[in-house]
Amino acid sequence: MTKEYDVVIIGGGTGGYVAAIRASQLGLRAAVIEKGKLGGTCLHAGCIPSKALLRSAEVYAQTIDGDKYGVVAPIIRLDFSKVQARKEEITDRLYKGVQHLMKKGKIDVFDGKGSITQTKDVLVELNNGEGEVILSPKNIVIATGSRPRTLPGLEVDGKYVMTSDEALKMETLPNSIIIVGGGVIGIEWASMLSDFGIQVTVIEYADRILPTEDKDISKEVQRLMKKKGVKIVTGAKVLPETLEKGEGVSIKAEHKGKETPFSADKLLVSVGRSPNTEGIGLEKTAVELNPIFIKTNDFYQTNEPNIYAIGDVIGGLQLAHVASHEGIIAIEHMAGQNPKSLDSTLVPRCVYCSPEVASVGLTEEEAKEKGYQVKNGKFSFRAIGKALVFGESDGFVKLVVEEGTNKLLGAHMVGPHVTDMITEAGLACLLNATAMDIAHTIHPHPTLTEAIGEAALAVDGKEIHA
Repeated sequence: MTKEYDVVIIGGGTGGYVAAIRASQLGLRAAVIEKGKLGGTCLHAGCIPSKALLRSAEVYAQTIDGDKYGVVAPIIRLDFSKVQARKEEITDRLYKGVQHLMKKGKIDVFDGKGSITQTKDVLVELNNGEGEVILSPKNIVIATGSRPRTLPGLEVDGKYVMTSDEALKMETLPNSIIIVGGGVIGIEWASMLSDFGIQVTVIEYADRILPTEDKDISKEVQRLMKKKGVKIVTGAKVLPETLEKGEGVSIKAEHKGKETPFSADKLLVSVGRSPNTEGIGLEKTAVELNPIFIKTNDFYQTNEPNIYAIGDVIGGLQLAHVASHEGIIAIEHMAGQNPKSLDSTLVPRCVYCSPEVASVGLTEEEAKEKGYQVKNGKFSFRAIGKALVFGESDGFVKLVVEEGTNKLLGAHMVGPHVTDMITEAGLACLLNATAMDIAHTIHPHPTLTEAIGEAALAVDGKEIHA
């Protein structure tokens, strides 16, 4: 028997389940198909579990350093099994919350693998072994997400060579690790494992870590990672064919014109993510790929008007909050709500290393490439009282503004809790605010956000506490 829906969403990750909720709010009959667990990668193998581990690492490192706060502990011991148990408890609580939201919205959830048929129905192979179900939707949303990308020759075995998926499931910590890739995920893991007391080496192909961030931010994070004891090698090409396994792993990389050897207990491959486009019936549609990601318009329609795609599977900014907004826009578009398209320059980007990194808008380099005449305002956390109280005074806030108009073009931060602070700058960009608008916004004292106000004043050399 075929079940009819206004929209069927293939994939119940952050983008998929948020799209389903918005569909329910608009009175659309919605169904979600998920072959794993609702919440997808973000909840079960990405954002949430990794941040839980990062928090435990942060607490452990702060406890070791507790004597500077007057807190002296004679014995400090890490129980990694409890670290993992806490991670699972947080994940499970949020998972139950998503399940509740599906019931609240009267959204049907099918546990199984969904694929589009020749007739544009959706076939569900149920996980429970009870066969198949055919769903007949007016619209389809593909939200199948992505998986960690690997490199040929660095095949994952879970013991010596891992991606973040396997690393999240480690029962014990290694003494040392090589991380191939110095992007967001690589640096988060480098920070976390270093705080857990592990010897970390990061090998990055580009000439700097976090290569998509503002150059000043990359430089400061590299300095602070080295301060933690992380070894960072940039401009290096890993040679997979040199990988050897035994007591641990060893590998070579081309660096400064010669082959340099590296060895550790384990190796973590962190070189981006690949879209999950296989096995969902795309070959039975006219949906185009560009080149490996699904091609869509500004409202996430594919070239088949009743098939939409959102999230990591379409490339772009592969972030959970982006997938959510894409899902909302797609649903509102199919419902005739005339939504605004997403402006990628207004999307906050966060790196949850310690100290944190957050940015929104254009980097200084991007602004100049677009033809802007720019000036900057920069202010260090070393002059912020709350940062000194926290004992976390490394880092700074940098604002990039247009010369003449003083319009805010971008904000870039590295320091304590900046991922919680970036939204102020995001709102300022949305409202086309100037540096003086930000400077005239009263920032309470003592708070970390005072650094934003001071950076805004610094644009015109008017900072108070420098």
